[in-house]
Amino acid sequence: MEHDQTIPEQRKEEDSTPEQGIADATRTAPEAPPEALPEAALDAAPEASPAAPRRRGGRTVLLIAGAVVLGVLAGTITGYAIQYDREPTPLAPLAQADLAYPKALAPDGTTTHQTINANRWHKTDDDLAKLLIEAPGGAKSEGAGYEALEYFATFFKHPDRMVGSLSEMDVRRIASVSWKVDDTVFVDVRLIQFKDRQGADDYQSGQSDYMPEAEYAGNEGVAIPGLPAELGHVWVHSKAEEEAGYLPLRSARAIARRGDIVLDIHYVNNRGKISQGDVVDLAKRQLERL
Repeated sequence: MEHDQTIPEQRKEEDSTPEQGIADATRTAPEAPPEALPEAALDAAPEASPAAPRRRGGRTVLLIAGAVVLGVLAGTITGYAIQYDREPTPLAPLAQADLAYPKALAPDGTTTHQTINANRWHKTDDDLAKLLIEAPGGAKSEGAGYEALEYFATFFKHPDRMVGSLSEMDVRRIASVSWKVDDTVFVDVRLIQFKDRQGADDYQSGQSDYMPEAEYAGNEGVAIPGLPAELGHVWVHSKAEEEAGYLPLRSARAIARRGDIVLDIHYVNNRGKISQGDVVDLAKRQLERL
């Protein structure tokens, strides 16, 4: 019985290869230092293969990018070199080669500020009184021409204060025309010109702001056709001024701005009746002349 049991074990040992034995040893026993291993095991151990070198991909990308940059640079330099050697291409001729300009004339007795600045001259820079409308038929003229600043200020509640305000607004000149009809209707039309539009805007907006108050017109008024509402209005006073022994007096006013000129119309009827349409039409006709 012993002989039968030992023979298979011997065959198993003979059938196993040296490599399998070494593998089994590595799984079951801790790794021994090279000095402790038998010579047979050292001869049977597989040799360690050297580590494969890594591929340097970044270097390839840099080479490609450098080639692209050099190609663009070389193309640009070649293009400039070709254009530099070529003759310049002439431009197409103008439709009008020689422009006609008026010859300069020496100043003489007829030279004025207007003739010197003819291209920048506006009709409002001429005689402002010529732009005033004429008194209607049947009306009696009360005068036309220019007014002094101090005289114009007397038509306001505080003349001294108004003189200072108008001076700060840089009033340039004031042209006016006045007439009356049957001692019933009295009209004053004024064109107030300022040195710039800012002064005209300050006067127009400042006077327009207080007109709706009860002490004055007492209503919002109406816009002048053909003019933005913020640039012109007509007010007919809601209440007539009444005083014992006198007929009722009703007033109306129109204020409008065009450029650096403000139109200011005062319209009075001492019978207490004013047609709003008459005042609007009067303002329209005066604005058309500007």
